[in-house]
Amino acid sequence: MKNESLDILRELSSIQGISGFEHEVKDYMQTQLEGLGEMSQDNLGSLICRKNGTAEGPRIMIPAHMDEIGFVVKDIDKSGCLRFAPIGGWLDQVLLGHQVTVQTRMADLPGLIGCPPPHLMDKESRSKLIKRKKMFIDIGAADKEEAKKMGVRIGDPIVPRQKFMHLENEEYLVGKAWDDRVGCALIIELMKELNNLRHPNTVFGVGTVQEEVGTRGAETSADVVDPDFCIAIDVGIATDVPGIENEPDVELGKGPVLYMVDAGTISHLKFRDYVLDVAEELDIPHQISMMEGGATDARSVQLHSRGVASVVFGVPARYIHSHAGIIHADDYDGMLQLLIEIVQGLDQDIADEILDR
Repeated sequence: MKNESLDILRELSSIQGISGFEHEVKDYMQTQLEGLGEMSQDNLGSLICRKNGTAEGPRIMIPAHMDEIGFVVKDIDKSGCLRFAPIGGWLDQVLLGHQVTVQTRMADLPGLIGCPPPHLMDKESRSKLIKRKKMFIDIGAADKEEAKKMGVRIGDPIVPRQKFMHLENEEYLVGKAWDDRVGCALIIELMKELNNLRHPNTVFGVGTVQEEVGTRGAETSADVVDPDFCIAIDVGIATDVPGIENEPDVELGKGPVLYMVDAGTISHLKFRDYVLDVAEELDIPHQISMMEGGATDARSVQLHSRGVASVVFGVPARYIHSHAGIIHADDYDGMLQLLIEIVQGLDQDIADEILDR
């Protein structure tokens, strides 16, 4: 992996931006994309970078969501600790003991998710799963009034804290919010590559908002783009860890994964065949899977206007929807290569054939 790619991934992973509070991610992407295309946005805050090729059509939308899962302040306890509500899908058992950042109007406050210690629980309580509603966030406030003086208000965003790092095998990258800062990084790098390449179409790299709470930004940004095709870029669910059974094999290091079906999209038959042909002809490692739970931005984009031929790709990731995940550098590089090749080949004649025009 190029050092530039590592830098972009590191920086995007470190930025704070839960659903509805993506402005820091958008600012970073806008800086990176400056001069590479025509910039615009929808009224929810999704960022759109239009890159003109040698022809107006087909219009290819490549969305990746800028938001990450997190929490918001629900209440301030008299002790000064914070009660919190989830934004996006969390398992309660992954929360305890993790560090977070509470973003107030005055400052970013470090905090720790806690609960009463086992020493003060009866035997039966110690054996049960502790629910989120029994947890709290300790920000070091002596009482409720001090927490308010620190700037805490109900509705303030709370973001997981996790440093970017390599594992012993440096191709394995650990970070926060791979879902879907990986896709945001790919949009940045794709647009930089296309700046030096000819392509027979118009490409729209879109950083969408509020995907984790209902693919909202995908719907509004599709109205701005009005695409013919959509290639949704997200993370894939790696199944190469203990405890996962009766699911298709998706392994780190074996290439990006094309989802034939997920909970929101059935990939367009002819378009998925086209992208698979590109991958196979160029010997780009890839995987094929399906996912019964979970959807991507393609769910909303495919329903725009008369319909948009859509496919869903994921960079395999372990432990998504927790504080930290793991991806493999080769899968990221392979996804970028495949995107470049798909865009360079998708001209109007091929588009008409795919769409039965």
